[in-house]
Amino acid sequence: MSIALLSLGSNVDPETHLRVAIAALRARFDDVVVSDVYRFPAVGYTGPDFLNAAATVRTDLSPEALNDWLHALEDAHGRDRSGPRYSDRTLDIDIVLFDDDTSRSGAGSPGSGPGQALRIPRDELRHAFVLRPAAEIAPDWRHPANGTPLARLWESHADRDTVFEQVEGFDAGAAV
Repeated sequence: MSIALLSLGSNVDPETHLRVAIAALRARFDDVVVSDVYRFPAVGYTGPDFLNAAATVRTDLSPEALNDWLHALEDAHGRDRSGPRYSDRTLDIDIVLFDDDTSRSGAGSPGSGPGQALRIPRDELRHAFVLRPAAEIAPDWRHPANGTPLARLWESHADRDTVFEQVEGFDAGAAV
C-alpha cells in the first residue's frame, strides 16, 4: 500500500463539490485524512475564490491509475478541461506527493489532464493554496526533491503570515 497526498479545490459551488469529493475518497480508499478547508484567491486569472483542502489516502493503485481515477471523479462532477489552464473549476484534485516518488516528471507537460505526463511532486506545492492545507495534515512529509518537511516549507513560505479564511461549518474531517 502507498500513501498519496492530494490537493482538492473548487470555485464553482465549492462546498457541494468538495463534500462529494471527500465522500468519494472515503468510499474508495482506506485511512483518508482531510485538512481544514480554506478560502484562497484564484491563481493565474481573475475569478471567484477557491475553497481548497488537502487529503491523504492509502491506496493500492499506482500513481497513474490513481490519477485516472481522480480524473474520472472530476469529470463525473462537471470538470471542463476544454478551457484555459487557469479557469473556474467544479472540482480539481491533484496528486501532490506519492510516497517518496520523484520519478514521474513530464517535461513541458502540465500533467493535469488525460494523456499528459504525471508530475510528482506537483509544481503547485509551491503555492499557498496547496502547501498550507498539506502542511496541516502532513507536516513531517518531506519534499522528495530536497528533503525539506512540509511544515518547514510552509514556515518559510512568502504567504506564511497571510491569514486565509478557514471555512466555518465545513467539517472536512467528519464523515460525509
